[in-house]
Amino acid sequence: MLNKIDCESWAVAICIGGGGLLCAALFMEFAMGLAPCPLCMMQRIWLALLVIISFVGLTHNPRLGIYPLSALIAGVVGAGFSIRQLWLQSLPKDQVPACGPDLAYMIDAFPLSDLLAAMTSGTGDCANVSWSLLGLSIPGWLLLCFIALCAACLLQLMRSIRPLLQ
Repeated sequence: MLNKIDCESWAVAICIGGGGLLCAALFMEFAMGLAPCPLCMMQRIWLALLVIISFVGLTHNPRLGIYPLSALIAGVVGAGFSIRQLWLQSLPKDQVPACGPDLAYMIDAFPLSDLLAAMTSGTGDCANVSWSLLGLSIPGWLLLCFIALCAACLLQLMRSIRPLLQ
């Protein structure tokens, strides 16, 4: 059945799935009051990049392999940030890095290099589990979603390069 799905359908599925995840992140932030930590923001940025690349590929040419490949790379990087946050959450309390100021203050007051260092390595805030479902925290669920989106990107990539291999 997966062989019958064309490139356009995979791109639409990626856009809908990733867009839904971004809407869920905004709901959790503004309706539930869960402030995102720096690693959460990095995951959100890479998820948005994955969706934007898939959408541009859908509007330009979904059969062109560069779009699913680029979206796949964005998904792998985003999954890496999810793994980093899960690792921070698994650390014992005495090994968790110190908490830093909130992200809005860091954007206003810190130089760009310090801001990027905090966003890529995480702070003690990233180790806090503020919400979980079925024993998985937000980065755990997002890691599963990144894996599913990367699989869809890979399937779209395979569909797009199949005519070149024949």
